[in-house]
Amino acid sequence: MILKKLHTIVYFLSLFFFLILHSCEKKTLNNPNKKHNTAEIDRLVDLGDKYFEESEYDSSYYYFNKAKSACDEKKDVSKIIYSISNLATIQQNQGDYSGSETTAMEAIPFLEKTTNPKYKWNIYTIIGINYLYAYDYENALYYYNKALNLKTDELRKSGIKNNIALTYMEMGNHRRAIQILYPLTFKKEVLNNAELFSRIIDNLGYSYFKVGDSKAFDYLNQSLKIKTKEKDDWGLISSYYHLSEFYKKSNVNLGNNYAQLAYEKATKLNSVDSRLECLKLLIQNSPGNKSKEYSLKYLHINDSINKVRQKAKNQFAKIKYDSKKEKDENQKLRAQKILQSEHQKKRNLILYLVVGTITIISVFITNLLLARNKREKIKASYNTEIRISKKLHDELANDVYQTMAFAETQDLSTNHNKEILISNLDKIYSRTRNISRENNAMQTGPLFIFDLKEMMSGFNTQEVNVITNGMDSINWMALDSNKKIIIYRVIQELLVNMKKHSKCSLVVLTFKKIGNKLQIDYTDNGAGATLEQLNSRNGLQNVENRIQAIKGIITFDTKSNKGFKVQFIIPI
Repeated sequence: MILKKLHTIVYFLSLFFFLILHSCEKKTLNNPNKKHNTAEIDRLVDLGDKYFEESEYDSSYYYFNKAKSACDEKKDVSKIIYSISNLATIQQNQGDYSGSETTAMEAIPFLEKTTNPKYKWNIYTIIGINYLYAYDYENALYYYNKALNLKTDELRKSGIKNNIALTYMEMGNHRRAIQILYPLTFKKEVLNNAELFSRIIDNLGYSYFKVGDSKAFDYLNQSLKIKTKEKDDWGLISSYYHLSEFYKKSNVNLGNNYAQLAYEKATKLNSVDSRLECLKLLIQNSPGNKSKEYSLKYLHINDSINKVRQKAKNQFAKIKYDSKKEKDENQKLRAQKILQSEHQKKRNLILYLVVGTITIISVFITNLLLARNKREKIKASYNTEIRISKKLHDELANDVYQTMAFAETQDLSTNHNKEILISNLDKIYSRTRNISRENNAMQTGPLFIFDLKEMMSGFNTQEVNVITNGMDSINWMALDSNKKIIIYRVIQELLVNMKKHSKCSLVVLTFKKIGNKLQIDYTDNGAGATLEQLNSRNGLQNVENRIQAIKGIITFDTKSNKGFKVQFIIPI
């Protein structure tokens, strides 16, 4: 609001000076168009491709980002989409699925400006893969089906069907995966593409294995032979892993050999997630000392994975920031060149002085606002770091220490101890992933409802069931972004409070639209809380402050030992 007011003042000052100078010759000052250099854009794209093929992703990201910035939004639509696709793919390969999704979404407005379905197919596929890796199978299937419905060639359609089948495999629905994959094995386009055919029959063989069908062995071995012949290292990781599981019970030594091969390939290709999955198999099937060795490796890799990925995120963010800064500086230089040119003309001397004054005022005001915004961002970043540090110390460090102590002191050759170790490792991995998710940027657009559901589902456990009612009947697009953020944080605070204090087994969240207001009722069957207990909990005080900040009304039920109830009403 302050910025709008200041811009209005500058506008009226400009109008006033121009009216005074009505006797002077009028001349419109236009910023020169950015020089369009197709050869330079092509050079940047070629460099991006070159470094991508050499796995130098920092350099590749830099040149694709430069190419995107150099493009004209009207003339270079295809090159913009191509650059964005590669930027999103690089972030995806580095494990930054949230950042990759944000980057890929930048291409959506440009997709409407092109008639080539291949560009849409590529973007929708990238977004679908991000959701698959983030365990959001519903959204993964949504974007895969959007890609499937495009008018593209049969090879692309077969590839996307394989991805859809893989999603159902991750969901545990192997029979549905078989229904999709089996017809693909007869398509001529698939049979003529060794890489795709080998991956399809690998997934088909694994699904047959999961449903207990004897055809699994032939498909898995046929896939392995093709991938070995084609030197498809990425595909071999999957084949070795599936064969390791296939022989897990019938031939332990052979199963371990395949798991070791999968781990070596994943290490060579620096696929961290695949290494962790392979180590789980080796921990389960190896004798005591070897199992302990693999357990320590697992802990070390899992501990470092977040640091590596955060470093990659920071690097990509810096490249974007530096590019924007350079672009802004070039625009300023071009503006100064115009002013210098006009200054040389006597008839426009006074007009130049007015424009110069207004420019200085605008720059001064903008710098003030940017400085204040920068201070707020630094403070928010500092608070976030403190919160993450506390979570790592309170929740993760102790679990890691206890698990390492267990691995060093217990006999891991017994099935009971192995199961305890695997359970502890899964708990550490889950905590690490949850801390990462809690600090991702929040979506306030069309995907808000999916983020909200995903956050709430994270509190579902074997002991606690979280149920929602009326959530999909609300027109969430009618709420502004600030209210969506507050609703998200308030519900998150209530569920965190429930997890810490309530000792309940059932939570019900009811959403109702009453007139021009949104009513949300929270109820659980836990221990409840007295007024004194409510006042002592910082999280619930934050809930009350957030609701009051948007002129809402919140009511707490303070009857102890009768469950906990909260109602808050927000104007839409």
